[in-house]
Amino acid sequence: MEILITVIKIVAVMGIMLGIVAYVVLLERRLSAAIQNRIGPNRVGWQGLLQPIADVMKLVFKEDIVPTKANRFIHDLAPIISISVAMTTFAVIPFGDRIDLFGYDIKLQIANVNIGILYILALTSLGVYGLTLSGWSSNSKYPLLGGIRSSAQMISYELSMGLSIIGVIMIAGSLQLDKIVEVQAAWRWNIVLQPIGFITFVVAAFAETNRLPFDLPEAEPELVAGYHTEYSGMKFAMFYLAEYANTFVSSALITTLFLGGWQVPFVHSLGLSDFWISIIQVLGFLTKTIILVAFFIVIRWTIPRFRYDQLMNLGWKFMLPIAILNLLVTGLVILLI
Repeated sequence: MEILITVIKIVAVMGIMLGIVAYVVLLERRLSAAIQNRIGPNRVGWQGLLQPIADVMKLVFKEDIVPTKANRFIHDLAPIISISVAMTTFAVIPFGDRIDLFGYDIKLQIANVNIGILYILALTSLGVYGLTLSGWSSNSKYPLLGGIRSSAQMISYELSMGLSIIGVIMIAGSLQLDKIVEVQAAWRWNIVLQPIGFITFVVAAFAETNRLPFDLPEAEPELVAGYHTEYSGMKFAMFYLAEYANTFVSSALITTLFLGGWQVPFVHSLGLSDFWISIIQVLGFLTKTIILVAFFIVIRWTIPRFRYDQLMNLGWKFMLPIAILNLLVTGLVILLI
């Protein structure tokens, strides 16, 4: 029965996540339209709500074009790596506490592993292979430059990301994400206890997801479309979907580590049953995550792209020392208090 419940959770979460990611694309198109004082997609369905379905159907029937001298196997494998890493990262993120359904006490987390943080860091380090291999396998100069940029960028900012999380681990005393959420009960969110770690992690998340102002691997004015220039049809759609899935997962991870996760302050004082408290906690988690996704979108359409030297200077000369200093101060405070 445990295996059956786990399989049901995987299918349900992946289905809901794919639906959310598809509509995050619509959210971005509508928000960017509002920022630029235009209308945005509003023709397919009421207020354009069926636009993601139309986009998927269009991409399914697009021709799959592969350069003649490309490495076909690696060219096909690269987008699969990107989308697989993006989707499996969510497996250890708790989106609620527990819920009682049909007599079963179900934990609202696909896999409760005791090294959840290490699992996420390992998968994010694998994500660079999808981008790098796609650039190399296309046997074209622009994709190759985009792939090289992506590897340098993601490796550089993984250091700051990892160091910014260590302060949270020191406070929680655990690598388990559900334990980290439980420590943030009431208003003891890590955004208050670890503000420097929060800012460092958010900036690193922008770089890891290749979003503006850190979208140097794509850089349309200079690299056409970067690593996925030679992709079309569903393989291009997989890269596109992976970017938005990474944005959603990064927002969920920021919520878990710094914004209390599924914790909703004072919800237990409302006198509701455990079932409805669980539902409110899941909705609270999703609300925080969607607000962060909207923040990612607004930043993309507000701040211009950095130059490559500015990107590297920020990562190595500013963020890395700040993350190390934050780690030392956190350790000193814990030692004294």
